[in-house]
Amino acid sequence: MEMQREIQVLCGAVRIPNLPVFLKIITAIASENKVTIQGLNADLIAGERHLHFAVGKALRAIAAGSNVAKDPGIEIMRYAAGERQIERSFSIGLHEGENNLVFVLLGKMDDVRLTFSELRKLIEEKPCSELLAYSNSKRKGILSLFRITDAEIEASGEEHIPGLVIERVALADLLK
Repeated sequence: MEMQREIQVLCGAVRIPNLPVFLKIITAIASENKVTIQGLNADLIAGERHLHFAVGKALRAIAAGSNVAKDPGIEIMRYAAGERQIERSFSIGLHEGENNLVFVLLGKMDDVRLTFSELRKLIEEKPCSELLAYSNSKRKGILSLFRITDAEIEASGEEHIPGLVIERVALADLLK
């Protein structure tokens, strides 16, 4: 029986001068604390529902043994990007320069708590409700990443863009 996993989300801003170095730090914190940490570009998240839906889908895939990625963090990233291909899902990850980011943490409660406080020291923390909310400034990046067409927007309306993103996440399993 697998341990009950705690899921925590931490949002903020950070300037990453060197991505490989930053990712090494995150990986070290993760392995020290036996926690999965996945960093995502918050500017490509179309609302809290998008994130929670993607995390839920990833955890269910792992539980069912239908996951594509061995690493739970990569599986979360894959669903968040609505992608079947792992390589293509990296576009929703962190990048060099200024990042609005969200860390998804998975693990045992105490380990997650420790990790959370360590990660807080690396970023300028911001409320997730603000950082993850869909806004017009995210529109271009999201339409491009999720390949949402003008025809789709015309058919469903501008306000349904977050819904179209969730649809892509739901279809990530089916699209080869």
